[in-house]
Order: sequence, then structure tokens, then C-alpha cells
Amino acid sequence: MEILQTPLFWLALAKIVWINILLSGDNAVVIALAARALPPEQQKKAVLFGSGAAVVLRVVLTVVAAKLLSLRFLQIIGGVLLLWIGVQLLGDEGGDDGPAEGVGGLGAAIRTILIADLVMSLDNVIAVAAAAHGDTLLLILGLALSIPLVIFGSALMIKVMERFPLIILAGAALIGWVGGETVAGDLSLHALLAARPWLHHGLAAAGAALVLLIGLWMKRRGAARAEGAH
Repeated sequence: MEILQTPLFWLALAKIVWINILLSGDNAVVIALAARALPPEQQKKAVLFGSGAAVVLRVVLTVVAAKLLSLRFLQIIGGVLLLWIGVQLLGDEGGDDGPAEGVGGLGAAIRTILIADLVMSLDNVIAVAAAAHGDTLLLILGLALSIPLVIFGSALMIKVMERFPLIILAGAALIGWVGGETVAGDLSLHALLAARPWLHHGLAAAGAALVLLIGLWMKRRGAARAEGAH
């Protein structure tokens, strides 16, 4: 194909890969948090399937991103959903009781990864779509190349979380922060945030605090309930 031989094609491809490197950090955190309670073999499957499906999902989202972002209240709903995911991942009662068993645990982890990536990608895909200039082949190639980056980052993050449990709190706070930012990015709030720019970071910080407070409260309640059962 002649297009593959043009310098502009490879330059645009490099831009898309670089954008995905920059945007894959929060996705890797979500994948690691969702998969950390699974047995080692299921962790690998969750990371592999979740990362691959998330990239495919991002390709689809990129095609319709402009229309999605023009819908009022969509990002508010998505941001609230992301906050809920952050709370669930931090306050998961099974997180300290050993690995989750069976297909249910693996399926639930993959489902959580996909829902979180769907929400977190709503505004991110705009940058990728702009770099692709409407070239579907370029878009698919660039996003496909990002799969190994997400997989490697997620696997590394799981090991770091196992060694340094405080990273789990930081990861949950990051999800809450992105959730708050997603709410702030909704079209219905543009006028309000234009008049009060500080609200953007205020909502992001509130999202992080909310996830930590509710998540830790759920975690303590689950631990107390487990002790009472014994």
C-alpha cells in the first residue's frame, strides 16, 4: 500500500502511539486494581482480555467520540459510574480474604475493566482521532500497538501493589480524580466552569476524596463483618 510508504503516515502513527502511552497510565491502574484479587493464572487472563477488549472498545469509541461528547449529562453519568467503580475496587470485601475463585471473579474483573475504560476514554479518544485525521487504518494500527503497553503496565502495577499496599489507595484516588474530571467535562457544566475555573480541579479532588472515604469505610465494615462471622 502506497500510504504505508509515506513519511506522514509513520509520523501520524508515532503520534498515536505516543498519545496512547500518555493515556494508558490510568487504564493500567484500573486493570491492576480489578485483577489484583484473582489467582495468578486468572490475573494474566484478566490483564490480557481486559487490555485487548479495552483497545478494541477505544477504536469503536473514537469513531463516535465527537457525537458522544456533544450529548449533555453523558459525562456526568460516566463520571459517577467511575466513582462507583473506584469505591468498589477499594472497598471490595474479597480483596483481603484471598484470591477470588472461578469464572465469576474473572468475568467480574474484565467487566469492571471494560466499563471503566469506556468512561475514561470518552474524552481521551478525541486526541487520538485528531492525530489519525480520519484514517481508519492508521487509527487501528496505532491503538493495536498500544495493547502491549497497557498489558505490560498493568502486570507491573499488580506487582507494585502486592509489594506496596499504599499504592492501592493512590490508584483508587486516581480513579476518583478522573471520575471528578469526567463530571467537570460535561457539556452542561461548561458555562459554570468557564466562570469558575477552579471548580474543575475542585470536582476532581472531591471525586478522589469521595472514593477514598466511602471505599475505606466499606472495607472496614467488610472486615468487621468477617470478624463477627468467625
